[in-house]
Amino acid sequence: MAFGDGGTGARPGPPSAGTDDRAGKPERAVLVGVELTVRSRATRPGLAGARLAAARQDQSGEQSANAAPSVDSTALDADESLAEFRELVSSAGGEVAAEVMQRRARPDPATLIGAGKVEEIAGIAASTEADLVLFDHDLTPTQLRNLEAALPCRVLDRTQLILDIFARHARTREGQLQVELAQLEYMLPRLTGRGKSMSQLGGGIGTRGPGETQLETDRRKIQRRIDQVKLDLEAVRRVRKQQRQRRESVPVPTVALVGYTNAGKSTLFNRLTGAQVLQSSRMFATLDPKLRAIELPSRRKILLSDTVGFIRNLPHTLVTSFRATLEEVEQAEVLLHVRDAASTYGEEQKTQVEKVLGELDSLGKPRIEVLNKVDLLGAHEREGLMARSQLPHGEVVVSARTGEGMDALLEAIDKALYSDPVIDAELSVPQKDGASLAAIDAGMVVHRRTYDGNLVRLTVSGPASLLGRLRKYRVRDEAAVVENVSDEEVH
Repeated sequence: MAFGDGGTGARPGPPSAGTDDRAGKPERAVLVGVELTVRSRATRPGLAGARLAAARQDQSGEQSANAAPSVDSTALDADESLAEFRELVSSAGGEVAAEVMQRRARPDPATLIGAGKVEEIAGIAASTEADLVLFDHDLTPTQLRNLEAALPCRVLDRTQLILDIFARHARTREGQLQVELAQLEYMLPRLTGRGKSMSQLGGGIGTRGPGETQLETDRRKIQRRIDQVKLDLEAVRRVRKQQRQRRESVPVPTVALVGYTNAGKSTLFNRLTGAQVLQSSRMFATLDPKLRAIELPSRRKILLSDTVGFIRNLPHTLVTSFRATLEEVEQAEVLLHVRDAASTYGEEQKTQVEKVLGELDSLGKPRIEVLNKVDLLGAHEREGLMARSQLPHGEVVVSARTGEGMDALLEAIDKALYSDPVIDAELSVPQKDGASLAAIDAGMVVHRRTYDGNLVRLTVSGPASLLGRLRKYRVRDEAAVVENVSDEEVH
């Protein structure tokens, strides 16, 4: 599968994006950044934007199919956006041949960037022998068709690039199905805009009828494949639900790692769990969710989930296609929002993550802000972060690479969990009940242990579920109980 070529409804093949199959070399790309100074009120990317667009369409009764995508109100500035786009190209295995920035008041309906800029890019692509031109912006079908006709190489937009990266990194059957669904849903309305890459017949008099017939055939094939993939994903969702129900029969809460792509979630996951999942500086290295059990300082067990990273203007097709994976976020009791402390635009990244959490109806969940990669900061910056971490509800400062701050993070998770709370208690257990004593040592923190004849007296802190099973051994302060009852009667 060539770089960015999602096919015409066929299942995505082995990941080979970013490599020219004929020469075995990385494909060379011209990057085009676009900065619009007047923000459009057209449809916004993401699930929330789709809902807003649908509401506006219901109110007005009409909406242009080729309306230009809007610029997000929390977008980065042009240079930072282009730097992030450059990282995406690197993650796809491409090589940057040249970069072009276009600043306009409004998007050009025909080409997004204007006829003059198209001519300039055509010259740059020819002189650098570029294999493709990548736009850091979504293109409408009309814009894509016009640009492919005017430029000497293939044209891809931001969403196509992200989809290609996802196709490279999907390893499990579930991940491959989700990527394929996103590719097909993105491609379906753009069949007429694919230009030369989708041509089935030569142009000219007498070919229009058969061409339209072939186009409708392609649409039907893609729609049938979309329906089949959705059925397959629904089966995956049912299996996940059954697995989750089995887990819920045992009180083990789930904590999910969320955050911007390349914030260090997988490295942190490996540090906390001892797992060996792939950790990479490339964006979207993790697509398939992973669960591992870890023990907290209170001796409680939790399941830690590593999830796909978010990014600004995350394509709506990906949010919906990865619903099965993101259900781990929806079902988690606590979210660990992992942030890159060394990033120069951390607040913008935080805003984008919170936007996606809002689309998943998970913004109200207990959330711990984890500032990662502090080992990359200078002494003065570290001091500022450490001071902030001492405040109530402050961030937890860690370095997943060096292990700094892991104890503080585990304690913060312990405090944030609200199910199966930790309770202090005194127990008096017969020495012959070895099973109960073993359960106490395995699942509770023992503060004091004394022996009184054949009894073991313990002062412990442990989960309410375990103490409930040992309630017959709990020592009650009868005087305190009588006093409390008397106070209640008086009042």
